[in-house]
Amino acid sequence: MTAQIRGIALGILVMAVVVTASNVLVQYPFNDWLTWGAFTYPLAFLVTDLTNRWLGAGAARRVVVAGFVAAVLLSIGLAGPRIAIASGSAFLVAQLLDVAAFDRLRAGRWWRAPLVSSTLGSAVDTALFFSLAFAPAFAMLGDDAAWAQATVPLLGVGTEAPLWVSLMAGDFAVKMGLALLALIPFRFAIALVPRRAA
Repeated sequence: MTAQIRGIALGILVMAVVVTASNVLVQYPFNDWLTWGAFTYPLAFLVTDLTNRWLGAGAARRVVVAGFVAAVLLSIGLAGPRIAIASGSAFLVAQLLDVAAFDRLRAGRWWRAPLVSSTLGSAVDTALFFSLAFAPAFAMLGDDAAWAQATVPLLGVGTEAPLWVSLMAGDFAVKMGLALLALIPFRFAIALVPRRAA
């Protein structure tokens, strides 16, 4: 088995575990503006960016598509159809955007490609996922979590907003914080394995 095939297989496995775990954990609020899934999902962008850096955009797209299929299949049983549909839709669009943005910026400073691509991908992922998973407008996708229909102060301190909107804002804030923190393992990881020739 070649190093590229092993790398892609490892990326798919890690991606499927991260996304499935996040789909289960997003159903459990940490507080009125955050779910447990906010802490695990940003790792998906680190997996995509490292795969892109080491193996190229084509390999990263393969990891995204195969990880998408595996995570959706696992999530249907573990998190429910609506979460699986929302997650799969948001994941595929956001991760492919991440791959394209990273690949376009790869020649710049080491931190620019992962930070910009993760920021763009996270914004798209968060908006799509929370809207499809919890907004009343998409109730036709399946059962709503009862807590998603509640109203709370936005981010625990602002004006009254639907709980799912507050959770979406908190989730995005955590993703941005973790995108910055993920630059540390990204920097160490790229020092271990040379960059793929552009």
